[in-house]
Amino acid sequence: MSAPLLSVGNLGVAFRGEHGEVTAVEGASFDVQAGETVALVGESGSGKSVTALSVLGLLPKSARHPAGSIVFKGEQLLGAGETVLRRVRGNEISIVFQEPMTSLNPLHTIEKQIGEILAVHKGLEGPAARARILELLGQVGIRDPETRLASYPHQLSGGQRQRVMIAMALANEPDLLIADEPTTALDVTVQAQILELLKRLQAEQGLAILLITHDLGIVRKMAQRVNVMQGGRIVEQGETAKVFDAPQHPYTRHLLAAEPKGMPHAGEDDAPVVIAGEDVKVWFPIKRGVMRRTVGHIKAVDGIDISVRAGRTVGVVGESGSGKTTLGLALLRLLPSQGPISYLGKRIDGLGLADMRPLRAEMQIVFQDPYGALSPRMTVGDIVAEGLDVHFAKLKGEERRQRIADALTEVGLEAHMADRYPHEFSGGQRQRIAIARAMILKPKLVVLDEPTSALDMSVQAQIVDLLRDLQRRHGLAYVFISHDLKVVRALADHVIVMKDGKVVETGPADDVFDRPQTDYTRALMAAAFELEARNVESVST
Repeated sequence: MSAPLLSVGNLGVAFRGEHGEVTAVEGASFDVQAGETVALVGESGSGKSVTALSVLGLLPKSARHPAGSIVFKGEQLLGAGETVLRRVRGNEISIVFQEPMTSLNPLHTIEKQIGEILAVHKGLEGPAARARILELLGQVGIRDPETRLASYPHQLSGGQRQRVMIAMALANEPDLLIADEPTTALDVTVQAQILELLKRLQAEQGLAILLITHDLGIVRKMAQRVNVMQGGRIVEQGETAKVFDAPQHPYTRHLLAAEPKGMPHAGEDDAPVVIAGEDVKVWFPIKRGVMRRTVGHIKAVDGIDISVRAGRTVGVVGESGSGKTTLGLALLRLLPSQGPISYLGKRIDGLGLADMRPLRAEMQIVFQDPYGALSPRMTVGDIVAEGLDVHFAKLKGEERRQRIADALTEVGLEAHMADRYPHEFSGGQRQRIAIARAMILKPKLVVLDEPTSALDMSVQAQIVDLLRDLQRRHGLAYVFISHDLKVVRALADHVIVMKDGKVVETGPADDVFDRPQTDYTRALMAAAFELEARNVESVST
């Protein structure tokens, strides 16, 4: 075998902190050959992203490398000067990050952001740069690329933004692409499209890929070899098929078996209806011209019927842009809408801000991103108590502290954690904090907007178990919004499938999952459960 394109040997990474030095990676060694895909897998905090960022020297100043080497095309990168790293970064090695919305500049157009890379590395400007940008956008599957040059990131869907990120990474025809969780925040059909895109580009350009992920289904589909990381160490490595079919390390077997399991909480069929909407519509006007006249509407939600009883869960599924989150916000009266909406039998669609305020404590929401949903400047105790301070301002002193402690304990955290800050917690712990913030007000309705999509598989399973337990104890009504059908199946007893603002299928969860009636639902199921079936087969083997 020829010399590897990238060789990482005995790599160590440590971070300096207030309480001493913390080891993040220890003794990591692996190779990547030209044209192959090698995966680094593991849960959050295992050291996989730190290892990958070390290749390009992108770690913060608080990091140091007590040992190891990183050799790329025969050249030592570990400890190399900025001149060497600037030549390699974006030119010979490129990276695609997990969240394109935070990686793309919201103030610059797509043309400017891709053009900047071409100008810095290739000296391309003007018509030549524009032609190359159009070529790149076409390569990554952006339809009508000419119409997207002047678009800003917020005007693109999640899948389109990730395609733009891939176009930027491939602009200078690199030899190695580092893909850091490139599909985590995407729905199942877009995820499949991005993976197929990467495989096609790899075949066409002879690209080597270092794939970082916690999703073993993706690894099985993409990688020739896999390295399993736990606690900063590589605990198992080898050919993907061999590792998956006969895992040797207990942690690898744990990862392969980790997924949300169990059945939805069986609520009462005659329980009171907590929230109901009839022919709910949310239309956003399209305005053009100097006078900004309305020339049409974006029909984000277009005639949806929904009813959720106490102790029951309605799952709302569909691709990005289908209107799922907009429907949830409309039910909570956080967006203006048309059509009757009733809470505990009382019409609320006509209520103003002042009239809605007394009901806010009983109608809560948990957002998708536990990193962005919590203020980094507030302690966990203050975050959890935000709702108390608004709705129960008379609670002071010991009583307030006890309510905070009870809320944290109920979601599986410890009371003393109230004095810590969000950055001191893992992703799963942050999501528990967000759930505690909602639960402290003792709500009757909770809208859960993709609460597990950014979490590891094993942490997803823990959060699903927690949500089921809270629902059983408190008779909560859940509107569970997700593109992850495995999680929906574990939680929801009724499912609404949305596409382009409309319902394409609805019914009891078992019927929708086991006997889908529409082509669109069948396509969603196929994309979601194809990789799962492969993993289940490998574990049972």
